[in-house]
Amino acid sequence: MPAVVPSAMLLQASLFLHCVLLTLGQYDICKSLVSTDDGPTWEFYACQPRPMLMKDYMQIRVDPPDITCGNPPERFCTLENPYLCSDECDASTPDLAHPPQLMQDRERSGLITYWQTVTWSRFPEPLLANITLSWNKSLEVTDDIEITFEYGRPTIMVLEKSLDKGRSWQPYQYYADDCMEAFGMPAKRVQDLSAANVTRVICTEQYSRWVGSKNDKIVRFEVRYRFAIFAGPKLLNMDNLYTRMESMKGLRDFFTFTDLRLRLLRPALGGTYVQRDNLLKYFYAISNIEVQARCKCNLHAGQCTFREGSLQCDCEHNTTGQDCARCERGFKAKSWKPGSYLPTPNGSPNTCEAAGTLGNCECYGHSNRCSYIDFINIVTCVSCKHNTRGQNCQHCRLGYFRNASAELDDENVCIECNCNQLGSLHARCNETGFCQCREGTTGQKCEDCLPGYNWKQGCIPNVCDDEMLQCLNGGTCFQNQKCMCPPEFKGVLCEQLRCEGEKGCNGASACYLSLITTVLCLLTSSLLRASA
Repeated sequence: MPAVVPSAMLLQASLFLHCVLLTLGQYDICKSLVSTDDGPTWEFYACQPRPMLMKDYMQIRVDPPDITCGNPPERFCTLENPYLCSDECDASTPDLAHPPQLMQDRERSGLITYWQTVTWSRFPEPLLANITLSWNKSLEVTDDIEITFEYGRPTIMVLEKSLDKGRSWQPYQYYADDCMEAFGMPAKRVQDLSAANVTRVICTEQYSRWVGSKNDKIVRFEVRYRFAIFAGPKLLNMDNLYTRMESMKGLRDFFTFTDLRLRLLRPALGGTYVQRDNLLKYFYAISNIEVQARCKCNLHAGQCTFREGSLQCDCEHNTTGQDCARCERGFKAKSWKPGSYLPTPNGSPNTCEAAGTLGNCECYGHSNRCSYIDFINIVTCVSCKHNTRGQNCQHCRLGYFRNASAELDDENVCIECNCNQLGSLHARCNETGFCQCREGTTGQKCEDCLPGYNWKQGCIPNVCDDEMLQCLNGGTCFQNQKCMCPPEFKGVLCEQLRCEGEKGCNGASACYLSLITTVLCLLTSSLLRASA
C-alpha cells in the first residue's frame, strides 16, 4: 500500500504539470523577466487575452422595431397546446413584457425570460426579424455560439457576421428544415468538414426540423468541431491549431468578427404546413444567446478590459489602438505587424522598432546618409527623399504638406499641394493642404470661383449674371461678361436709353442704329414739324 500512494501522487503531479503546460501554450503571457549575463531583462512573447463570455458586453438591436410583441397587447398560444391561447404579451406590464434585453439577462430568479415577436397574423406575408449583436471590437470566437429558442426553433434562419462593425455582412451558416428548398444548397454537417474546406459556409438541417420536444431549444454554430479537425477530438493538440492559424490563409479571419446577425426567416411550424385557422401559435422567442470569444489584439496583448464604452486591448510590444493594430508614437510605423503563433509554444512578438532619437540623427527612413557641419556643430541628414526636408527629414518640401494620418517614417508622409497655377498665388500650401488663392478664387486647391466671379483662365469678376448683376430693360447676359441690349438701350447693364440727351428724337433725340429705328425717327420728326 505505501508504494501506491507515491504513484498516485506522481500521477496527479503529472496531470497538473500537463494542465500547466497546456495553459502556458495558450499564449497568455506577453513578457517574462529572465536573468542574463548583463542582469535581469525582459523577454517578450506573442500573447492573447483569455476567452470571455461576451453577452455582458454586446449591444442588441432588433429590426424592424415593431416586431417585438406587446404593443398593442396580443394573445398567443404554443405549438404544444395550439388551441389554448390564454397567454398574453403586453409591453406595458413588466410580468407580461418580452423586450430584447431578455436575450442576455442572467435569469437569476430561476424563471426563464425571453424576447418574443408578434404572431404570424399577417400570413402569407413573411414573418421576418433581424437580431444584430454588436461589440464595437474585433473578436475571435473560441467556442460554439449557442442561441436558445423557446416554443420551437425556426425552420429557416441565417447566421451572418461582419468584420467592419456592421458596414458589410457575409453568411456564417445557413439553417433550414430543407436546405435545398430554402437556399438551393445540399445539407451538410460540420462533422463532415475536413482541413481542406474547414472555412466553408454550409447549410445544416440539424437544428431546424421539428422533433416535438421542449428540450430541443438550442441552435449552434459549431466551432469546437472545426478546431478538432486540427487539435484532435479533445482539443489537446492546440499547438497544431495555432500553427494552422498562422499558415492557412483565411483560417484566422474565419473565426473573427465585430458583429453577428440572426436573420429569422420562418418560425417553427410544428412539423406541418402553416395552419391558417390558428396563426397565433407561430412566432419567434429567444431566451439566451451565448458567445464565448476573446478580444482580437493581433497577439500583442494578454488582457482586454472594458473602458470608454467598449472593449479595449491592453497593448504590449510598443503597439497601441483598440486592436493593437499600430505602433506607438516614437516607434517606426512601418515596423508594425501582428504577432505570430510560431514558433510554438511562445510565438514571436514582432515588437515595434524604436524610431530613434534626434540626437542620433534619425532620418525616419528618408535618408541613409548624415553629414557633420563643423561651424554650427550639428549632424544633419543628407539628400532627404520622399519629398521631405530638414535636419532629420522631419519637414515637408515646399509645395508639399504633412499627411496627418501617416507616421514620420512613412514614405507617404508628405502630400503634394497641387495648387491650381491660375487660381493660386504660389505653389505652397499650409499644414492642412489649403493653397493661398488669388482674389475671387476659393477651394483647397484654388480651383473654384467665389460668387460674382467666373472662371476664364483664372477667376474674373462677372459683368452680369442671373442673380445680383442682372441685365436691365430686357437685356440678356452673355457668358457673364456682356449684356446684350435691345436696340433702344445701351450701357454695361443696358441701363441707358440710346436717344437720351441728343437732338432729333422725341423733339431732341438723335436717331440711329437700325434702319427701322431711323425710319421711325424720321416719320416722328416730320409729324412734329407738320404740327408746328
